[in-house]
Amino acid sequence: MESVQFIQWCLDHLNYWTVTLLMTIESSFIPFPSEIVVPPAAYRAASTGELNIWLVIFFSTLGAVFGALINYYLALWLGKPIVYKFANSRFGHMCLINQEKVETAEKFFNKHGVIATFIGRLVTVVRQLISIPAGLAKMNIVKFIIYTALGAGIWNAVLAALGWYLESVVPEEELISTVTEYSDIIGYAIVALVVLGLGYIIYKGVKKK
Repeated sequence: MESVQFIQWCLDHLNYWTVTLLMTIESSFIPFPSEIVVPPAAYRAASTGELNIWLVIFFSTLGAVFGALINYYLALWLGKPIVYKFANSRFGHMCLINQEKVETAEKFFNKHGVIATFIGRLVTVVRQLISIPAGLAKMNIVKFIIYTALGAGIWNAVLAALGWYLESVVPEEELISTVTEYSDIIGYAIVALVVLGLGYIIYKGVKKK
């Protein structure tokens, strides 16, 4: 209960440090929607000028990378049996993690390879947990950080742009519900564009050869 109160306090006092901290938590052991952090911070940047939207994107992405590294190294050090044991534990459920979610992230990673670390940051179901199978697979840490930062950066930029735009459209109390309504659609649209882009690059490379 105290952790919930602390998160709520951070949400009520958004600045660059609380955004970084919240996104670290969001990306690691207590997954919760990034939609409740980045859009409100961008909304505040547009309405009051207390924050800079580019710094909101930077620090939210920095926090996402920190959180992903926590999951990566925990999975790397603990191994698959203990990770799944934790996912099935009462504490794991308190952290909003269960075996089904971990299995979904692992299947996604196995299906798409290392690029899943990038694409996974754009997919709601596996966004926070994609770093666990990356750690289990002992993915190269430099590639992991780069792909995580790229995926998280794109997603946070979209959320920030949405929060900035909605400042002139909806009252602040309706912001979260409005963002949540469209976030899944936006996420899948971005994934589709990325896949099409990669497909085009591969096609051009094959055609050239």
